[in-house]
Amino acid sequence: MKYERIRKIVLDAIEEAVAQGLVKGTSGNIALRDDEDDVIAITPSGISYTGMKPEDIAIVDLDGNWLDGNYKPSSEVPMHTAVMRARPDVKATVHTHAMFATIMAMGDNPELRPITPPQCEFTPVGIVPFTMPGSNDVAKKVVEALGDNGRAVLIKNHGMFCCGKDMKAAMAATTYTEEMAVTTFYAKLLGTYEPMPEEGEKAMKALIAADQAV
Repeated sequence: MKYERIRKIVLDAIEEAVAQGLVKGTSGNIALRDDEDDVIAITPSGISYTGMKPEDIAIVDLDGNWLDGNYKPSSEVPMHTAVMRARPDVKATVHTHAMFATIMAMGDNPELRPITPPQCEFTPVGIVPFTMPGSNDVAKKVVEALGDNGRAVLIKNHGMFCCGKDMKAAMAATTYTEEMAVTTFYAKLLGTYEPMPEEGEKAMKALIAADQAV
């Protein structure tokens, strides 16, 4: 089987996302770029993740053309491939419809701020206006919102999109972005919302960048 390694990594990641409750049904999609060839393994479209096999993971090129796999790739291929074309540092991307990230993207909520130190690694988390899923338009807006070094964005009435240098990093961004949304939601509901001070956030980001975080 072609590209067995990256297919297995994507399959393990989507199973982890399902186990964490970040993905329900057939919503959400995960992609990983090969280290040597300009191809991407991505979850298929509209297929249950329960019982999925590595060969069911689709392979596309950087322009989103379907190259291999039992099922057609996710409809969100344009978003994943656009980010990877724009950001050579990004090897893995995760898009979910996680509940609290979706909630916190709506209304007049500003970008997410960190409440706990580990969350600082993934800020700022901007908000992308609603655009039709699977379109080149939403792909373009996500690329713009991530910029040169962003790790996560929220998409109004849709969910979130996270990325990283490898799958572990992209999944960490997904987990902590949802945690950020959950803690922000409940703190605001209780009237106790108090994000970390900006100087603390900057100091923590510097520690994390230097691999000295506790």
